Amino acid sequence: MKTQEVSEDAVGRRVSCDGERGTVRYVGPVPPTAGVWLGVEWDDPERGKHDGSHEGERYFTCRHPTGGSFVRPKKASFGVDYVTALKQRYEVKLQEVIGEELTISSKTVMMVGFEDVKQKQRLENLTEIGLRRCEVSGPGPENEIRNTTPLAQSLDLSGNLLSSWEVLAAITEQLESLQELQLSHNRLSISSEPSRLSPAFSRLRVLSLNSCALTWTQVLHCAPMWQKLEELYLADNDITELQRPERVLQTLKVLDLSNNHIVQETVLEISHLPCLEKLNLSSTGLSVIQFSDASPGNKTALFPALKTLLLDDNNISEWRVVNELEKLPSLLHLSCRRNPLQQREKNLETARQIIIARLSRLELLDMRQVLSDERKGAELDYCKMFGLAWLKAGGHREPEKNVPNTEFTSEHPRFLALIQKYGAPEEGELKEQIPFALKNQLLTVTFVCPEDSERKPIEKKLPGSMIVQKVKGLLHRLLKLPGVELKLSYTCSQMAGREIEIDNDLKPLEFYSVEEGDRILVRWS
Repeated sequence: MKTQEVSEDAVGRRVSCDGERGTVRYVGPVPPTAGVWLGVEWDDPERGKHDGSHEGERYFTCRHPTGGSFVRPKKASFGVDYVTALKQRYEVKLQEVIGEELTISSKTVMMVGFEDVKQKQRLENLTEIGLRRCEVSGPGPENEIRNTTPLAQSLDLSGNLLSSWEVLAAITEQLESLQELQLSHNRLSISSEPSRLSPAFSRLRVLSLNSCALTWTQVLHCAPMWQKLEELYLADNDITELQRPERVLQTLKVLDLSNNHIVQETVLEISHLPCLEKLNLSSTGLSVIQFSDASPGNKTALFPALKTLLLDDNNISEWRVVNELEKLPSLLHLSCRRNPLQQREKNLETARQIIIARLSRLELLDMRQVLSDERKGAELDYCKMFGLAWLKAGGHREPEKNVPNTEFTSEHPRFLALIQKYGAPEEGELKEQIPFALKNQLLTVTFVCPEDSERKPIEKKLPGSMIVQKVKGLLHRLLKLPGVELKLSYTCSQMAGREIEIDNDLKPLEFYSVEEGDRILVRWS
């Protein structure tokens, strides 16, 4: 768009300048300078200088105090139409290849065999179209898109210069087979009549709107456009308070709300979506989930179809949150990495075992499959770990006397089912739970060199979470044996006469059940 063509109609349009995108909020003079200026609100507020005010005069408003600046029209690009971008993206690349002469070992040869490539990539045959960051701002001449890419099923328009849903609909209504649409990093003004635009998205199944500065209210307002949508990606938006979707998004199977600061008390507003199978709530500040409609040991009516739940990088610090997840009737896959809950346990493998024991149907945890042997071991260890607490709470090995108090059954809703499955743990197997403190995590062990009688035993206090590799590094220094391959095993008083090999350098001492007072045998060759 040339300078003389810039008018007030440009307000609301999208522009790019030096690789940054923004929205025109003002067109006109900025005294005392002469000529026309564009007042731009930048997507990245770091690009701007002010909030739309200059020398005490307000010209436009911005969401961010440093989100705005003025630029001359000649420095701003208003973008190109869809077909122009398409030809720049695809046809130029083919022309660089088809029939090109190459010099190989001083001989000139013709490129052959590229006619098949040309045929395959003919625009009208494309089913997947990628126009990310191609400065697309509109549809272009009437019906040209329909005639140019009639078979398009997947379209990536992320990071372009589309200004509104109406402009977008003018593109997609010509793509009658479109099922997947990527729109991340755009700023689309909201339509006043979204349902009127629904024919333009009639076959749409997958929609990505990451980093589009959307609120949940705006999403629900737009939702009538997407009547058959199955997957909706809304990461890194301005979503805070959720409201219940009424007569919209009812076909949704996948919903990504990650990297939004969500008010956790409103999460259950989306729990009635009947088809929702996968929900991503990672990095949302979540610390509590509670399904008050179901008592411990029973299933909730909420999230009826939810199979996969992602809770990574949140503030979950209580095991009762995991207990609540056991109430979900369909949950099979869970990811909850990098939460205070695991950090508090210090040993990630121990935390993993506790989660597995508390969630009876889990098949995948933190992207790792839960095998039957791992589940059995986790559940047995769980019974031993909390067996003393069970007895103190009124539990008993005789079924008719086994009536632990409500506090225990609320904290461990699966415990009674587990001892019914495996039997109550023997008294010698029970482990006392010690509150976390560094001094409680240190084990006093004695290093012994059985094949070198001249070396005296060495007593050390080590954290149970210390991996074997680091133990060997310590021994190399203590024994002054650099570069020698060490072989470790240990003995304990409870299993007199038995020597247990420590054979995995990446496991912690706790993995091998090394306990206070044990002797670690050190050998080398």
